[in-house]
Order: sequence, then structure tokens, then C-alpha cells
Amino acid sequence: MAAGLTACGGNSGSSDSGSGGGSKDKEGLSPAQVAITELQQASKSTEQKKTARVEGDQSQGTPQGEISTKTEGAVDWSGGGTTAEMTVTQQGAGAGSLPTSGKPMDARYTEDAMYVNLGEQFASTAGKGKHWMKYDYDKLAEQTGPSGALIKDQMQNNNPARSVDLLLASGKVKKVGSETVKGKKTDHYSGTIEVAELARMQSRKLSEKELDQLSDQLSQQGFKTEKVDVWIDGEDLLVKKQERAKGKHGDLDSTVFYSDYGTDVSVEAPASSDTVPFEDALPGRS
Repeated sequence: MAAGLTACGGNSGSSDSGSGGGSKDKEGLSPAQVAITELQQASKSTEQKKTARVEGDQSQGTPQGEISTKTEGAVDWSGGGTTAEMTVTQQGAGAGSLPTSGKPMDARYTEDAMYVNLGEQFASTAGKGKHWMKYDYDKLAEQTGPSGALIKDQMQNNNPARSVDLLLASGKVKKVGSETVKGKKTDHYSGTIEVAELARMQSRKLSEKELDQLSDQLSQQGFKTEKVDVWIDGEDLLVKKQERAKGKHGDLDSTVFYSDYGTDVSVEAPASSDTVPFEDALPGRS
């Protein structure tokens, strides 16, 4: 559920003479330097917009089968943390046993917690008359260890600019061409990052011990590298990102589109009278 809040080719940006990279190459910069310079500007421009609409699709293998997740909504990172209001739909073999499988669910993300409306069936059973499940980030981190701590860190600091920053931090990025995405001309950048490095780059608050434990967890799941692609438009804004990785239980493939930067976003936590903490509804099932 937390994931609700993500055509390669060519050798370098110099192959795309129609992009801004062509003129910068003539100034004596290497293709790698051109890509870094352009992504630094994209990160700055995207960060400054503070809000955006989001549309994403993700598929991920699990021991129970593949789960596909579709998300639509808006995200706000103006206050330092991240808030969002989404509609999330999960289906596939891995989600087949869930009462919400195939049904759109409302999800709200505050700076401290994630809330998911699990519907009438949940309210009549484990919810004890309440429809919303609350996932407090601190409690999640306590119960699930390093992976939960990483989720907490990502959810509290998740904005589109971080995808661009990942590629910059890796030092392994290249421009692979120019493409049209949802009617906008974009420059496409790509890089492959070691998963152990990825965890360290994505985290701002995990200790070295937690990062080592997290790397062990990821290794046990078979994740070694993740391919990250981003598409930047003529206004230096991120319009698409894709993340792909291979694991023991199946592949991860996540694509997210961003649009309507600067849109109004208003997020309020559900009424406490209609909310149940996940640790109360699912005791012992971290």
C-alpha cells in the first residue's frame, strides 16, 4: 500500500541533437556532465512546485502471487513532510484473498500516518464498526524493524524531486534520448543503482545498523539492483518515473506520472471515531 506514493536505448545525450544537451556538449561538457547539470535543475524546479497530481501503476511479485496496484490522486510536499489523498486499487493473485481486491480504496497520507478506508466488510469484522485503518509510521517502524523504518522515512519525505535526486546521488546516470510523454516533449534519463546503495540514498534517518539489517532483508528477497528512469519536460519538471527490479518472488515494476504542478491539495485525517489502529485490528501480524 505504501507503494502508492513510482523505452530505453541509445548511448548518451549526444545522440539527441534536438535536446538541450546538444548545445551544452559544444561547451565542452561530457554527456554525463550534461545529464547531471540538467537533472540538478529538474530537481530544483520540481521541488519548488510543492504539489502535483499523481497517477501510478505498480506490479510486484510476492510468495502469494503478483499484486498490481493502481493509484490516482494528489500529493503535497510544501510543509517539509509529505501529505496526499489517493484512490488505491489492488488486484492480482497476491491480493485475491483480500476483501478489498479489485475495489478502489480511499487513502490519506498525513505527515505522521497513512489511513486506508477498507470498506463495510472490514468495519463489520476486524474494524469493530470502523472503516479506516490507521498505519502510524512510528508504530509501523517499531513492529517491522528496518524495513518499517525505511517506509516511515520515505513516506514522510516522499516528493517527486527525490526520484531525480536518486539518479544524481548514484553518479551513474545518462541521457538516453527524447520522447513524448502524455503530449509533452521530454528528455529521458536512466541509471541502475545497487539496492544496498539505494536504501542508503533513500534514507535520511536510519542508523548504520538499521541500514545493514535492511540490506540483509533486501538480499534475502533477491533484490540486487534497481533500474530508475525519469522523463523531464521543457519546464524542467518531472513528468514520469519508472523503477524496475528483479526479486526471488517476482519482479517489481512501478511507473508514476506527474501533472498539474501547483494544484490545490487538502488532506485531513479521518475522524478518530471511524478509525482503528492497525496494531489493534491485526495484533501480532506485522
